[in-house]
Amino acid sequence: MSEPITKEDFCLRFRRWMLERAGASFDDGSSIADYADDTAPTYWDDESMRDEGPEACVEADISYWGE
Repeated sequence: MSEPITKEDFCLRFRRWMLERAGASFDDGSSIADYADDTAPTYWDDESMRDEGPEACVEADISYWGE
């Protein structure tokens, strides 16, 4: 059984995956890294989302962009 992920690791993986999937900036030039840093803790705070893992949370978040 693996060790539970820490908040720090969750947020780092969230940021890394979001940048890999979405690039460095939004169409308006704002930073995706800053967005990820602000957004990751909200997913961490939701235990059901945290259990899905940071990569799944990124995919869920990105799926709503542009709607």
